[in-house]
Amino acid sequence: MALRDDFTDQDTWRVFRIMSEFVDGYETMSKLGPAVSIFGSARTPKSDPYYTKARNLARMLAERGFAIISGGGGGIMEAANRGAFDVRGNSVGLNISLPEEQMSNPYANIQLDFRYFFARLVMFVKYSNAFVCMPGGFGTLHEFFNSMTLIQTGKADPFPVILIGRSFWRGMTDWIEKAMLHQGHPKIDPSDMNRFYVTDSLNEAVKIIVEAHSLDQVRRAKYSQQLPTSLRETAEGTLMGQPPVPLPIAQRKQKKRRTAATKKKKTSAKKK
Repeated sequence: MALRDDFTDQDTWRVFRIMSEFVDGYETMSKLGPAVSIFGSARTPKSDPYYTKARNLARMLAERGFAIISGGGGGIMEAANRGAFDVRGNSVGLNISLPEEQMSNPYANIQLDFRYFFARLVMFVKYSNAFVCMPGGFGTLHEFFNSMTLIQTGKADPFPVILIGRSFWRGMTDWIEKAMLHQGHPKIDPSDMNRFYVTDSLNEAVKIIVEAHSLDQVRRAKYSQQLPTSLRETAEGTLMGQPPVPLPIAQRKQKKRRTAATKKKKTSAKKK
């Protein structure tokens, strides 16, 4: 098999491209301050009511000091950036290179371009105080379920995840409750249904985000220096956590617990 002449075609070279996206992202986004990511379909026309809702919500949040982060494209993303732009707020577009060209919207005054979805996803998670999902497609669902996974597993501190549009999201949330929670063996806990909000009210969404941010500031000021290592944030914005327990060690611990329980029973029987 012939060796490749161009090092840039090799997987090892891609590490440097990936690294550059993280470096550029961290340098730019670390100066942003509190922010909210707004997701939704790039296919949403300006005439759609949800375009107007996304624009108004972004404006309301920007007026309260939040930067607005979107995927940088059209539709709901454009509406979100436009709402922040309307009131001269920080309007961030995290653009992605796609096989079919995605046109950047003109309302993002801070723009970053990504080749890799996972690097872009880290920027959304690390620098957002809340996620808002307007009606959208697979990309919006990806952002929603990724946030649920991080919060459920404890890899991220809980943050508001708000679904705007009861009629749009009802089918999904009903399926989650019916199929994942109640059908057969539960795949999630009942409390997992409380990890997100569904509403039609922009005022309610703003209230949830503002109150959560205020509580988070108090918590961080009080406990940031006292947190154990496992609860401290990594550079990716998730929590350190405990390392996985190798299977043999887990089995040995289980055996020790069984042995201890057996001895306890025998001791109790002798005393009787």
